[in-house]
Amino acid sequence: MLGRVACRWCFVILVLFLHASAGAEIADINSAINKAGRQRMLSQRMAKCFFQIGLGVDSDRSRRVLDSSVTLFERQLGELKSFAPSPEIRDTYQKLDKAWVAYRQALIAAVPKQGEGARILQLSDEVLRLAHQGTQQLESRSGTTSGRLVNIAGRQRMLSQRMAKFYQAAAWGVGGEQTGAEIDKARSEFVSALDELNAAPTNNAALREELDLVKQQWMFFANALSQPAGADKRPPTTVATTSERILETMENVVAMYEKLAR
Repeated sequence: MLGRVACRWCFVILVLFLHASAGAEIADINSAINKAGRQRMLSQRMAKCFFQIGLGVDSDRSRRVLDSSVTLFERQLGELKSFAPSPEIRDTYQKLDKAWVAYRQALIAAVPKQGEGARILQLSDEVLRLAHQGTQQLESRSGTTSGRLVNIAGRQRMLSQRMAKFYQAAAWGVGGEQTGAEIDKARSEFVSALDELNAAPTNNAALREELDLVKQQWMFFANALSQPAGADKRPPTTVATTSERILETMENVVAMYEKLAR
């Protein structure tokens, strides 16, 4: 069982790397929206992994995912700063760059400490706010239905990691009273956006099939999130694995919407 889980995590890491590496430079506005949206996801995924390392939940793999996510965030931030097509968008990414410096420094601590948990939550939300602002600005710049679909689908990636982030924070005892409410809010937004994506008239057969797979993955992930986060490490481990699986599937969906737009 552990061998299968390990293989699955390695496959997920490889898939996300291939998605991110396909087209090292930003080719068009929808590619920019995709990468900008991925920055939102990474802001939450890195915090999730930080908490998992603190919890001792598959620590080695969580560290590898954290390190690769830091590298990917930095590379994409440079691409987005270079692409920024207006002064307002350039200003957003300059501010994101400054927020990222503080967040990165906190994330790369050799051994995550419980006392740093609240600061990680705060920094991850500040980076998320600016990454979302940049994505929204790029979508507005595109002014197209396809740009909106890339944005909505991309935001699902973030919501999956945000729910997992707050779950692992609660399991580690650093989330405070807000964790349950934040998970519920993100859950509601995820379900609502999934309904909107399913209703998109541009969906082809391949997209409908992939969205059906998202619904299946969502059932497993939602069930994992409903398990109490206590001393037992099995529920946090399940949240870690199921959050990566649904992320992988949503990456496929975003890439398909981006391709449809071309």
